[in-house]
Amino acid sequence: MSTHKETNAERIARALKKNGVEYLFGQSNPQTIMLASMDLGIRQIGFRQENAGSYMAQAYAMCSGKVPVVTAQNGPAATLLVPGLAECLKASHPIVALVDEVPRDQEDKNAFQELDHKELFSGVAKWVKKIPSEDRIEDYVDMAFTAAASGKPGPAVLLCPKDLTYDTNKYPVKFNRNVNLGSYPLDRSIPDPIKIEKAADLLANAERPIIHAGGGVISSGAKQELRQIQEECSIPVATTTMGKGSVDEEHPLTIGPIGYYMGKRGVTKFLRPMIEDADVILLVGNRTNQNGTDSWTLLPENATYIHIDVDPTEIGRNYESLRLVGDAKLALNELKKSLFNYDLNIQKEKRSLVEEKIANARVAHKEETKSVKNSDENPIKIERFLAELEMQLSSDQTIVTDASLSSVWVANYIKAKGDRKFIFPRGLAGLGWGLPLAMGANIAKPEDKVLAFVGDGGFAHAWAELETCKREGINVVTVVINNQILAYQKLAEQSRWGRYTSVCDFTAVDHAAIARACGIKGIRVESPEEIEKALQEAFLAKGSVVIDLLTDPNDIPPLPFMENLN
Repeated sequence: MSTHKETNAERIARALKKNGVEYLFGQSNPQTIMLASMDLGIRQIGFRQENAGSYMAQAYAMCSGKVPVVTAQNGPAATLLVPGLAECLKASHPIVALVDEVPRDQEDKNAFQELDHKELFSGVAKWVKKIPSEDRIEDYVDMAFTAAASGKPGPAVLLCPKDLTYDTNKYPVKFNRNVNLGSYPLDRSIPDPIKIEKAADLLANAERPIIHAGGGVISSGAKQELRQIQEECSIPVATTTMGKGSVDEEHPLTIGPIGYYMGKRGVTKFLRPMIEDADVILLVGNRTNQNGTDSWTLLPENATYIHIDVDPTEIGRNYESLRLVGDAKLALNELKKSLFNYDLNIQKEKRSLVEEKIANARVAHKEETKSVKNSDENPIKIERFLAELEMQLSSDQTIVTDASLSSVWVANYIKAKGDRKFIFPRGLAGLGWGLPLAMGANIAKPEDKVLAFVGDGGFAHAWAELETCKREGINVVTVVINNQILAYQKLAEQSRWGRYTSVCDFTAVDHAAIARACGIKGIRVESPEEIEKALQEAFLAKGSVVIDLLTDPNDIPPLPFMENLN
């Protein structure tokens, strides 16, 4: 029996430390847990609003492979966690939320900021539990991490009653829990070997196979296995937006990102026939969602599908498939072994023809985009800026976008090459994620200067966090598309209805001035000849930088339904 005693808050902090927690994304609540965690060397990352803290935590997980912890006071602060947890649930990122709860003897008495947190979080979390008593503290902390990191990763919410966390009495510490549960994937499973063999047979004997890789490849750490199959088995690979980076887009068998943005000047526009003509399609960590499949019209109905996913409910959701339920990394490794037992000459003999089709499509795309990439027009064409940015990004750069059109622009105009990492908030695709995601990425990778590309609409949701960048020493270059419109909304309404609602136009904002007001560097770019110098200055600067990029509000993205506006 242990004789070592600690307060309940100290025990929670020790349980967090045991699970590898280095940071708490929170505004000092739950108070005693924060104080106890500080005493153990866990650093608190304060933010200006709880939703931004949950976005930071998400990107920290994506860049570190660790389960992050975000905290909130009960009531209104807790409600602000909902968007971030919803994104993590839909995009399968682990996160543990520690939320204050009213004292147990005050429940259902309208205590200050009392809210039914279980009901609040039930739709946006895998697991929501309240610590029932002091003797179960270590058990419940471990349960939260297990829920977040196991199976399909996602949010877990642990409610912490204040009478328990504020208790100054000391209780025996349980030392029977020693395993670190704070990394993911926590458990890796392998699909049925018989089905692996059947999948290998289908791919080896296919006439026109392709692989469509989703974000699950990235989360599983399966890039190497996928790239080996691509190269050694001569199978072309396309990606979803969140799967971008799983293969090198300069590889001759990489199709690139596909989905709803294969319109005019889209990077994969000329490869649509290859997708539509595929006879066997291997889906890996892919939700087959609306945008990734161009409203379920892109992938052919008569193809045979194989689907690898850790979540059995995703397999067959939209395309009946050979079910390979398991971890993407292990599944691809086993599939590769099985493929090597087959005569792969069918694929190898066709490789040069497939490579030629892809190469020709790249040349056609280059020709179609030449005028906008080299444009000297004012206001600046976004394609012109991204062409210069592409040349200045390192091969291991972390690139973050907001949702909406900033994701579309980067997916199409910044290459996934080398070890570049892309972070897109595409689970629910809400606005306001870009800057906080970049901040969380930099906290996980402090040696890197992270690049965020955001619209002025989304940036307005989060620009208060520039002060957090200054205070916490965060190193992010944020490029703001300053076109003074809510671009996706306005362009979509114009395209569909011939007019647009009144809130789509903004007044002029000097984002560089906002940055300087927060104590960080702000650069305003008003003409194409200023782009190169601004980027060089931003990447060399110490600390965070905002580039306020004045762009053409009539710059049309490669979305087919907007082509009538060109």
